[in-house]
Amino acid sequence: MKQLVCLADRPWSRVPARTQQLMTRMKDVRILYLEPPLRRKRHWKDEGRRMRSDLLVYSLPPILDPEENNRLLFHMGQRKLSRYIERIMGRHGFRDPVLWCATPSAVHLLDTLPFRGLIYDCGRDWSSLPDDWESDLCLEADVVFAASPELVDHLSPCNDNVVLLPNGANWSIFSREDLSIPPELQDIQGPIVGYEGTIWHDLDLAPLLRAARDYPRVHFVLIGRVEETPALRALHALPNVRLLGWRPLMELPAYLARFDVGVSLLRRDSLDTDVLPPRIFEYFSAGKPVVSMLLPGQVEQFPDVIYSAHSAHEFSQLCGSALAEAGTWARDRRRAYGEAASWSNRARKIEQILGGIGMF
Repeated sequence: MKQLVCLADRPWSRVPARTQQLMTRMKDVRILYLEPPLRRKRHWKDEGRRMRSDLLVYSLPPILDPEENNRLLFHMGQRKLSRYIERIMGRHGFRDPVLWCATPSAVHLLDTLPFRGLIYDCGRDWSSLPDDWESDLCLEADVVFAASPELVDHLSPCNDNVVLLPNGANWSIFSREDLSIPPELQDIQGPIVGYEGTIWHDLDLAPLLRAARDYPRVHFVLIGRVEETPALRALHALPNVRLLGWRPLMELPAYLARFDVGVSLLRRDSLDTDVLPPRIFEYFSAGKPVVSMLLPGQVEQFPDVIYSAHSAHEFSQLCGSALAEAGTWARDRRRAYGEAASWSNRARKIEQILGGIGMF
């Protein structure tokens, strides 16, 4: 059976992100998923967590300097990581596996780890890290996957094999229509404009606040883990706004099914990437009209089915347009986009590409 070692960009989570979604859908592959060190925890001394028969999760050990501030400590830390990974590989009989890197920091391990093929999956903007980390990793990779057109343009000078691979959605669960209304929404009679996702401290809530004030008879429902901000308190004070907090993945489709419109907002500290979040494709899968804020100068990727705004005023106006949308053409087209963007289809595309270049 094929072997793959994944140097992940984030821990294994009950809210699976891009790398976790893709790894769980790879077929006929034994996978070691190595998550970043977890602060104040000693999971790296634990046995691997078996997520399925051919997928094990290990936590990398903490290192003193992960950012190259002190060259001696940094190189000692990288040797520590390398030795740990080699021990795990040896324990499970991994020899010359394919190496999947979801973070540019993995570049420091390439000279010491054995592998037969190298993949760099760029799922986000990494400008917070030194430029040479990503460029060197990209130069070494046999194939590069990029989550947006902007990232493709950014990485193409360093590699001739850069493939656009956007985020996706769990089509099979978000496309269901036989869902009961969640108890928290059963008393709402009018339309619902909903947001699904983490409410980060830097999430720009001004467009949603404007819309909630402009449409007092519309309910605005936010679902996701919450980080407190002054804007959030102002939003929560409105009588037509409900913050429901985090909900398990399997419960989310029932909430989205009750939405009349799904919205997507921007983070103020992340205004340099055009990566579409998975929530967009989840809204598509449910067939819901989508109102989304655009970055300055950003090219619209789905202009036929997304209401795209550049200001809070425009966002509010487009919420009204989305609520008034008639007919089934746009709904059916969104659902088709959602099905095409299923994580299973994304993983199948990866397998086809890797098979075509002889890596799998």
